[in-house]
Amino acid sequence: MTATLVVIGHGMVGHRLVDTLRELDRDRRWRVVVLGEEREPAYDRVRLSAYLGGRSRAELSLVTHEFLADPRIEVRSATTAVHVDRRARTVRTADGDELPYDALVLATGSRPFVPPVPGREHGNCFVQRTLEDTDALRAAVRPGRPAVVVGGGLLGLEAAQGLQLLGMRPHLVEAAPHLMPAQLDAEAAHVLRHGADRLGLHLHCGTTVTAVDAGAHGAVRSVTLGDGTVLDADLVVFAAGVRPRDDLPVTPALRLGDRGGYLTDALCRTSDDRVWAVGECAAVRGRCHGLVAPGYRMARSVARQLTGRPDEPLGAMDTSTELKLLGVHVATFGSTSGEDGAVEMTFRESVSRYAKVFLCRDTGVLLGGILAGETGSRTDLAARVGRPPAADLERVLFPDPSF
Repeated sequence: MTATLVVIGHGMVGHRLVDTLRELDRDRRWRVVVLGEEREPAYDRVRLSAYLGGRSRAELSLVTHEFLADPRIEVRSATTAVHVDRRARTVRTADGDELPYDALVLATGSRPFVPPVPGREHGNCFVQRTLEDTDALRAAVRPGRPAVVVGGGLLGLEAAQGLQLLGMRPHLVEAAPHLMPAQLDAEAAHVLRHGADRLGLHLHCGTTVTAVDAGAHGAVRSVTLGDGTVLDADLVVFAAGVRPRDDLPVTPALRLGDRGGYLTDALCRTSDDRVWAVGECAAVRGRCHGLVAPGYRMARSVARQLTGRPDEPLGAMDTSTELKLLGVHVATFGSTSGEDGAVEMTFRESVSRYAKVFLCRDTGVLLGGILAGETGSRTDLAARVGRPPAADLERVLFPDPSF
């Protein structure tokens, strides 16, 4: 008999789960109902900066015609889940429908964190989490005018670069002493800052926004920083991180992680054996992951479980990064924490190239590393994790640019 799976959330991870289930469910055991709050079905949220720069919605879409035409799949876009009754095994939507389920997956994602800054509600204050957010931001762009981006992580850097490409003069404010503090050390961030300076991006690290001030018509006019600096601004983008969306009313309530998110075991199972959580809303063994790669691992794990396939508990998640920002290539691979007394080896070449690798103190094998600038291939280096590093490690890290 066909069973019903309800998936709450049609973002990147929720879509990957359903698409994987379609592939694995050869016995056609499952009928799937997907609830998505946005009008648009799943799209590549990671590329919102490209959409800001002019890419189309179609280019970001993750949904194929075959997916939408599959009779096993019902996608309900612009539909919000408002309550889960675990005893009755039903999901109620905002339009009053009661959807019964045999299994439920929470893929509600995360919401932008907006610091409690006075004036954050003024006109032309934005977050950039959805296509609609990005449409509103793009409509407010005024070439030649100043803007302020709050947050010097990946989201903030992409927003600042996007605004600059659209002709604005962005300032970027980061509370930590350097850019991308969650991924890079200070020296790698220095290479990134050199790229920002070269492009004319104005950076303010080690300070915060303490107030957003409005002009006569209620829209942003300026922001005040913690060091007293006042920056003119026609718009403000808050890109200070995200928080898991774990506030869907569920009766009886599910357990949450200490830092938020639906608490799950290493197989993404919540305290209810019919309910899983995946992606940014899942606190897997107490920890939430804000990257898409761990979310995709969770999605595949749950799809395998639902189709009766064995799956190993999730271990260490892949938090590696590789991207090009402000004209600078930055990457991480393996472990970058230097835990358990790992040996650190640092390599520099002026302000254009930097690398740090971590080696196991006992065995000497490569544990991971940080790269910034025109360095060697992250993929090649990651393939050597758990093995001794190459004998010509410096040459691997800093290949001759003439070749």
